[in-house]
Amino acid sequence: MNYQEEYEKERVKSAYLADRVAQLEDQVDDLTFKLNRIKNNPVWKASAPARSAMHFVIRQVDRVKNQGDMKGIVSKIRYKRREKQAAKGYGTKSFPDAAERERQEKTVFEHRVLFSILVPLYNTPKQYLTDMIDSVIWQTYDNWELCLADGSDAEHAYVEEVVRGYQERDAGLKERIRYRKLEKNGGISANTNACLELATGEYIAPFDHDDVLHPSVLYEYCRVINEQNADYIYCDETTFSGTDLNKFVTMHFKPDYAIDNLRANNYICHLSCFSRKLLEGEELYRPEFDGSQDHDMILRLTDKARKIVHVPKLLYYWRCHPGSTASNIGAKEYAIAAARGSVADHLRRHGFSNFKITSTRAFETIFKITYEIEGNPLVSIVIPNCDHTEDLKRCVTSILDKSTYDNYEIIIVENGSTTDEIRKYYSELENGPVREKIRIVEYRRAEGETFNYSKVNNFGVKQARGEYILLLNNDTQVISVNWIEELLMYAQRPDVACVGAKLYYADKTIQHAGIVIGLGAHRTAGHTHYRQKRENLGYMGRLCYAQNVSAVTGACMMLKKSLYDEAGGLSEEFAVSLNDVDLCLKLRQKGYLNVFTPFAELYHLESASRGADSEGSAAERYNEESALFRDKWKDVLEAGDPYYNPNFTLDRSDYSLKVQD
Repeated sequence: MNYQEEYEKERVKSAYLADRVAQLEDQVDDLTFKLNRIKNNPVWKASAPARSAMHFVIRQVDRVKNQGDMKGIVSKIRYKRREKQAAKGYGTKSFPDAAERERQEKTVFEHRVLFSILVPLYNTPKQYLTDMIDSVIWQTYDNWELCLADGSDAEHAYVEEVVRGYQERDAGLKERIRYRKLEKNGGISANTNACLELATGEYIAPFDHDDVLHPSVLYEYCRVINEQNADYIYCDETTFSGTDLNKFVTMHFKPDYAIDNLRANNYICHLSCFSRKLLEGEELYRPEFDGSQDHDMILRLTDKARKIVHVPKLLYYWRCHPGSTASNIGAKEYAIAAARGSVADHLRRHGFSNFKITSTRAFETIFKITYEIEGNPLVSIVIPNCDHTEDLKRCVTSILDKSTYDNYEIIIVENGSTTDEIRKYYSELENGPVREKIRIVEYRRAEGETFNYSKVNNFGVKQARGEYILLLNNDTQVISVNWIEELLMYAQRPDVACVGAKLYYADKTIQHAGIVIGLGAHRTAGHTHYRQKRENLGYMGRLCYAQNVSAVTGACMMLKKSLYDEAGGLSEEFAVSLNDVDLCLKLRQKGYLNVFTPFAELYHLESASRGADSEGSAAERYNEESALFRDKWKDVLEAGDPYYNPNFTLDRSDYSLKVQD
């Protein structure tokens, strides 16, 4: 095909796609108009209570149907009870008793850090104000100062009276509670910056005026500063309702530092604490990002930090009340624009351009970031196959019919097929209209050699001409037309190794959404959100944004060919199982990130091509490979998965909490 023909082909394809997008946008506009007309109808508004009741009944019926039988319903009830039981170990139950408080208070740290806690005050309700100050005073670590800048109006003069009351309580508090009445309210950023002017501490901790600290948070932070020389620290947090710390709305157990998570979602949030040195040449809060000032600050300072430490304990209590961000981000629409702007500013600092940031279905401030694809690199899709004509045909057809990215080659690695049917299909591919895109290469086993998935893939990769490798199972089927682009935009980054897709079973429940090491009965590796519905948002929205993970499945995995070679490919000691996880961990040890993206979606009829791992010789082989994996990655497994959280059980894939003794 000459240049002109190629150009014309691409022009026609682009025109078709543009026309299709325009049609869909018109449909969206039409449906939005109709929906708004319905919502504004007085009859529709009046019938809201009846509809709410009806939908509640429908949901219950749907749950029963999805669970299939009484066994499923009982399992659901037991799960709810278990989570309720597990949650009892948090909140005030986790506060130190008299003996533990005494132990923490008497602990002598080599580096006795002075913490400056910054709280901008603005018309703070009296109960919230006293709760906040009391939570600082009751810290088991006492080397702190509370810096308060008050922008309250004349109608809330009691704010100053309350603070002065604490200062007059004793001489020590007068010195440690620093107060400044502002001439005018400058907004949260300006007011917090005014707090910083009062601060003399080595470490800075911004704190909201209506929230509460766990009594041990400063003790825990001082401990990791001394033990790990941490210069940026954060903890787990919960939102609570009213004045009862045990009335949890959400409990957020976070991963360790993960840059892709942070770009998509300010998961670090509270309580950030950092070395004052990180502010050299930096503002604390920038007024142009009011409403998302924390996200902007966290992105800037974690970029500069040498040692970011996550304390996996629930040490911050974020009060949920009308008008608070914890209660309703929609009440602060400016915060959404500010969050998008803070992420954009961060990406530009890192050299990205022509990116797009859009809100996801999980939350307005949980983002999908679309990176620009550089150039038009060749992607080599490597598909091992042995017979299974229908599986392979469905897989290849979906790639050819649905993929909007056109510069790819398909390498089918034939390994041991015996049927005439598959040979006929190979002939059709090699002699048909798509022959330029498809090659069939044959892996011949040595005499007496058993099936080794790693060897087959390594052989296929050696035949690849592309700059990028996309390992793909023959029992997959493309859903997202831009699946290659969604994987490639991350695989192109110099800091990223393996990128994995979101995979579903035929019933549209999740088969793969990232891998956690140590998860599952074998304590090797397991898939999170396993068997959840496709529409599920995931734990804290994690099924709705691209994120860092320890590993992704080789059923659909993209990475640079150079990195595949650098890691030595798939380790052939893992003949069938865990070779993909092993590859991801080898590259993680070299300093690369692995990424799961939910925006590349495929079906995966898992094990259709090789059988299940739970029966007979397959189970025996899996047990052997699991033992080998646990031995090889012993230290990594003992350290735990940095993208999970030690408060979660390793027995379930749904982010269930451990039941504490």
